[in-house]
Amino acid sequence: MQFATRTVHLPRVAGGLDFEVLADDAIIGPAIERGSWAGDEVALMLAHIEPGSRVVDLGANVGWFAVQAVLAGAQVDAFEPVPAIAEIAQRNIDRAAAKGRGQGQVHAVAAGAAPGSAEIVLAAKNHGDNRVVESDDRTPGDLDGAERLTIQIAPVDSLVKGPVRFLKVDTQGSEWLALQGCTQLLEDSPELALLLEFWPYALRDATPDALLDFLIAQGFTLGKATDGPFPMNRDRILRHAGHRGDVHGGIDLYGVRERPFHVLGTTARVRGLVRSLKEP
Repeated sequence: MQFATRTVHLPRVAGGLDFEVLADDAIIGPAIERGSWAGDEVALMLAHIEPGSRVVDLGANVGWFAVQAVLAGAQVDAFEPVPAIAEIAQRNIDRAAAKGRGQGQVHAVAAGAAPGSAEIVLAAKNHGDNRVVESDDRTPGDLDGAERLTIQIAPVDSLVKGPVRFLKVDTQGSEWLALQGCTQLLEDSPELALLLEFWPYALRDATPDALLDFLIAQGFTLGKATDGPFPMNRDRILRHAGHRGDVHGGIDLYGVRERPFHVLGTTARVRGLVRSLKEP
């Protein structure tokens, strides 16, 4: 399977960078073409890394986060299970690496708890919403009629050794399984910060409570990934994640352990304090 692409020029990124996007993508591609994607999340990641830092990106898609990390001088291991999209991500990372900063490698597998294979449901327009399912699973109701593709699964621990500074987990419902496959990496990375998509509707093989309890037991302080994050307990996270309903619910979580939670400066810290008082 191949995807049509187009290359957009981003004059404000690294003094000018060509970046390849999926031609018919409805969400990520147009945002990147306008100059940015997931700006708050990227800012949090960049605040935790420096030249030589190691970053793991699970659910890389076309490589936007991995490219930002490479441009910051990081060494990146990215995981993208759709082979044709993994090839696009690698090309984007190679362009960033040519700027003379970091390096990155794309593993064309899904991050999971154990080696194997599965099927991935390919969203028709939002190509950032491809979801791994077991071969005999029904297609998620909001993706009825979508095409399926067989992909390979590998635990992160089989391909990457710690310590790492930053971990991004955005696997459209497979976050629990991805984390179960990188327990050694977690153990070997005491000063780890992370971004994780927390989407109860799509979560596989665990309850939302279990996923949060796991992260808290690992020592993470958690909050929403915004321009003014503030620490949140488990119940508050669950309320925020469910506020928008099932299919459109969920939030991006930011977490740290053995490192400062507030890394975006005084203005962001004040903004977070105000939100902590106003939001439920």
